[in-house]
Amino acid sequence: MTEAPDPEVVELATRIFEMARKGETAALVSYLDAGVPADLTNDRGDCLIMLAAYHGHPGTVRALLGRGAQADRVNDRGQTPLAGAVFKGETEVVKALLEGGADPAAGTPSAVDTARMFGRTEVLELFGTA
Repeated sequence: MTEAPDPEVVELATRIFEMARKGETAALVSYLDAGVPADLTNDRGDCLIMLAAYHGHPGTVRALLGRGAQADRVNDRGQTPLAGAVFKGETEVVKALLEGGADPAAGTPSAVDTARMFGRTEVLELFGTA
């Protein structure tokens, strides 16, 4: 029998994921600097950087990368933050992830495949695959 999660811990984690989703960089960084893992992951396999990338927050993405978040961490569906940013048309986030070492060929579908699928030629040029 597994123990039920502590409701206070669940509430805190929910707030931290919301900070990433909303791009509340300063608040998020204070938690990371206090020991919250930069690659904290929710029940769908989405890490903080995935949420920040998908919701268009390049500053938050850079802060997470600077604190050790993995640029290519895949979620439970095999998607990377870079592919999510490409899908959403978040070019500044794409640039931040590339600066942080993200691999356009990682994940399923990859960011390259996603860019081709949605006709994002400017992103393909950033990847050097146009």
